[in-house]
Amino acid sequence: MNDFLPLLAAVLVACTLLCWVALIAARSRTEADEVARRLSAYMDGQRPAQPERVKTGNPLRDLLDSFTDALNPLVNRGSYAGKLAEDLQKAGLRLKSSEWMLIVAGVGVVVGGIFWLRFGTVFAFIPCPIVIWIGSGVFLRFRQGRRTRAFEAQLGDTIILLSNALKAGLSFAQAMATVAKNASPPISEEFGRATREIALGIPVDDALQHMVQRNKSEDFDLMVTAVQIQRVVGGNLAEILDTIAYTIRERVRIHGEIRTITAQARMSGLIITLLPVGLALFLFFVEPTYFAPMVHQSLGWVLLGLGVFSIAVGTAIIQKIVRIQV
Repeated sequence: MNDFLPLLAAVLVACTLLCWVALIAARSRTEADEVARRLSAYMDGQRPAQPERVKTGNPLRDLLDSFTDALNPLVNRGSYAGKLAEDLQKAGLRLKSSEWMLIVAGVGVVVGGIFWLRFGTVFAFIPCPIVIWIGSGVFLRFRQGRRTRAFEAQLGDTIILLSNALKAGLSFAQAMATVAKNASPPISEEFGRATREIALGIPVDDALQHMVQRNKSEDFDLMVTAVQIQRVVGGNLAEILDTIAYTIRERVRIHGEIRTITAQARMSGLIITLLPVGLALFLFFVEPTYFAPMVHQSLGWVLLGLGVFSIAVGTAIIQKIVRIQV
């Protein structure tokens, strides 16, 4: 066992370095690579001949690119990869599915190895990758929610910018391009993507619907519905957008007031939820003999189960109370 520990430590260090290299290399991906990937979806089912990858001069990134390119065909065989790619886009993470899976797997192995070394049993390693995988899903949903809130906070001013562009004589597609150039992320990124889709021949209505599907914003869905109705029945779109902008601004203001009023309750619910979990983990690591009856006896497992169930019910009730629909 003592001879095996240095080898295990070396493997864990290598996995950690590989995770960080994957993250850095994914963030340094060029715009040309992203455009080429999107254009390949509109080749009528015929993929062009893949050119030889240009070397970047960074051996680590070149090695990682070769590894992820070999891993992509295996990852993309299932439907999970497509859903994961959409979730990464909604979360604003410029990572490929294979890169995200590599990072999650590496972190799971590292955390599991730490638990293995701490407690000296392989049974401490087994649940760690599963917990990290579940935590990665929670992290993606958190990033998606934060990006959606930032999108909705910018929506009122963006609609005013669209209205002003229409009043200046621009078409709606040109007004969208103006927003993509002058607004700030994340709304500029979404309008920029819609503008590129329109340039590739996708109708304006379909490009707007794709934006609705990516962002899941009720306010933006209201704007898109108004635009589509106006394109069918006619009318002054600039005035319609001004009215919608006022409505959305009022909704954002009311949402802000509600979040301020319920901040104490939400923080109390978070503390009440995390405090027993944090205390149990603290005792589990610092005083394992004191906490041992909870994990080595049947009564301890029953009490842990009741505690988890009670915490889940209390969290659900608190979230139901503080979630006020406007």
